[in-house]
Amino acid sequence: MTDNDYLIAWGLYAFAALGCLLVWFKLTGWMWRYLREPLRVVGAVLLFCPTIIDPVKEKYAPALAISVLDLGLKVGNNVWRAALDLSTYGAIALGLYVIFALIRLPFLRRKKARQAHAQAAAAQAGAEQTEDDQPFASQDSDRYAGKPVELAKDINAAPGGRYRVEPKL
Repeated sequence: MTDNDYLIAWGLYAFAALGCLLVWFKLTGWMWRYLREPLRVVGAVLLFCPTIIDPVKEKYAPALAISVLDLGLKVGNNVWRAALDLSTYGAIALGLYVIFALIRLPFLRRKKARQAHAQAAAAQAGAEQTEDDQPFASQDSDRYAGKPVELAKDINAAPGGRYRVEPKL
């Protein structure tokens, strides 16, 4: 395999792995956040973790593919190295995710507190607002008392008994 073939193979694998990662994101999209995000990290590590297959030529291959092929074909000379790479990269990625989640936690709590405060203020403002605050509201309470009920049955009448005003073209 030439260097050009090697780069083409890695490019095709990266494209396919991105598609698989997109499908994995869609499959885990319905889950609770603190379960969904670590599963996505584990999926990314499984897809994108490389392992060395030939130390002399410094050739790499996906660790998951090497593990599956070595176990399936019962070769077994690279499976331990691939499993070690997967576990090492997985531990590093999950550690970084935990640090990210701990840094993000106070910001999420502040955001929830601001939203709760805004909802409470909106509810309080809605309770204080009365009909007297409406600038175009009618002052008399029997505004619709004199209208006959038959007007509401007319096809052009609005529910309040008034006729619609439509523009003339």
